[in-house]
Amino acid sequence: MEVRGLAHRGYPLKYPENTMLGFRKALELGFSHLELDVQLTKDGVPVVIHDPTVNRTTNGTGAINTFTLEEIRKLDAGQGEVIPTLEEALRFAKDRMIVDIELKQMGDTYPGLEQKVIDVIKDTGMEKQVFLTSFDHYSIERARSLDPDIELGLVIYGATPSVFPYLEQIGARYVSVKYVYVTPSFMEEARKRGIQLIVWTPDDEAVLASLAQYPELLIVTNNLEGWAKVYKEKIALNA
Repeated sequence: MEVRGLAHRGYPLKYPENTMLGFRKALELGFSHLELDVQLTKDGVPVVIHDPTVNRTTNGTGAINTFTLEEIRKLDAGQGEVIPTLEEALRFAKDRMIVDIELKQMGDTYPGLEQKVIDVIKDTGMEKQVFLTSFDHYSIERARSLDPDIELGLVIYGATPSVFPYLEQIGARYVSVKYVYVTPSFMEEARKRGIQLIVWTPDDEAVLASLAQYPELLIVTNNLEGWAKVYKEKIALNA
C-alpha cells in the first residue's frame, strides 16, 4: 500500500540519512515522496547531504565545498554508504517517488547551485517528478528565473499571511511549515489558493494521528513507521 508522505532524508531513524540505502528502505515502506538535501562539491557537483560540513554524518571533517566529488565519495556516510550525487538519487526515484529537493543554499555559499540542480533534473528526465524548496527564498527566485516551468516551494519556520502573495508572485505552489504553526485557517487559505501545504517534522505518533484528520496535508517525518501506521489506520481505510 502506498503511504502518502515525505520521507525526511530517507529513513533516518533506522538507516543513515540522505543515503541510497535510506531511500530504498523508504520506497520499500511505500512512501510516495522523498525529501533530500543538496549542496555543491568543490568541483560543482550536486551531492545529497544536509549539513554544510561532513562532520556529523560521515567519518570525515570539513566543509562540503572543500571536497571534490572524488574526495567526498571516499567518506563513509554510515553502514558503508557513500554520499550520493543528486543524479544517483533522481535516477533511483524516477517513476517511483516524487522528490522534494531542498536547496541548502545560504546566501552565496554555492554559486551556480540552482542551475546545476536544474541541469541534473533535466538530464534525468525528472522535470515532472520533482519540486525545489529552500529556506533561502532568493535561491528559489533564482530557480524561477532559470526555469519558468519547474515546480517550486518555500520552507518557512513559522506561519505568515505574507507567504501566500509571495508564492503567487514567484509561481510556487508548495509551502513547507513547522507543524506547530499550522492552524485550520492557514490550511484553509492554502486550500483556497491551490497551495500544497507541507508540515515538518512531526515524529510523535499522537501528533501524527492528530494531523491525519487533514488528509490534504503532506507530512514530512523522520518516523516513517509511525506515519505509515497512522496513515493506513486513519486515512487509507477511510478513503
